[in-house]
Amino acid sequence: MELHGVKAVFFDLDNTLIDTAAAGRRAIEEVISALQSKHRYGEGEARAVCDKVQAKLLKECHDPAKMCITDLRISHWEEAIQETIGGEANRDLAAECYYLWKTTRLQHLTLAEDTRAMLTELRKGLRLLLLTNGDRQTQREKIEACACQPYFDAIVVGGEQKEEKPAPSIFHYCCDLLGVQPAECVMVGDSLDTDIQGGLNAGLKATVWLNKAVTAPVDISPVPHYIISSILDLPAVLQKMEHNINAKLETDHMASSNE
Repeated sequence: MELHGVKAVFFDLDNTLIDTAAAGRRAIEEVISALQSKHRYGEGEARAVCDKVQAKLLKECHDPAKMCITDLRISHWEEAIQETIGGEANRDLAAECYYLWKTTRLQHLTLAEDTRAMLTELRKGLRLLLLTNGDRQTQREKIEACACQPYFDAIVVGGEQKEEKPAPSIFHYCCDLLGVQPAECVMVGDSLDTDIQGGLNAGLKATVWLNKAVTAPVDISPVPHYIISSILDLPAVLQKMEHNINAKLETDHMASSNE
């Protein structure tokens, strides 16, 4: 796909190109099953441990200078087990749960065939960049697991940069990597707070919000330029943008001719 106004598209990774949430659910069920069958936990206890871990992951603040992500996440499991069962801390069981959760999640992170085909087609006329927030090790493992590297001209991980999305600096760094201007780029992602706000902060040409919910919220903030319910709807949006750009150029040309 070749476009005149747009030269590059930035894609978020988690829950945009790959279904990290679904993979996470599969991983949690695997741990619940292991706690029940191997460690004789009741289902309620096993689920309580996993619920606590998920709550800790949501609130996680990680400073790689102080602790590696592996130690931090084993600690999440250790605390959750102790909070649920009581008694002595069980680091070995915590580590077992963490590695089972992690490996199962990575196994289920896949870049769908139709998404691969779309990226291949887009890349014929556009530069594509993967821009993901998060810990360096965690995100690089996901990228490796879903084998998405061949589809992108560049991959940028927030945890490797001074600032993450929505800071304008990381978007401008991406533009420099590809040799394009912010006004020639489109950001596609599922997060209003990081992807859409970040694209707006950086002055990108357009932001495209992937909202998989059946109905979009009435009052959304920040306001994206476009909303899609499937990543596969993106080419149609880009064609629409191209049509709007061409129509504006034609109008401007006619206006200048009439002066």
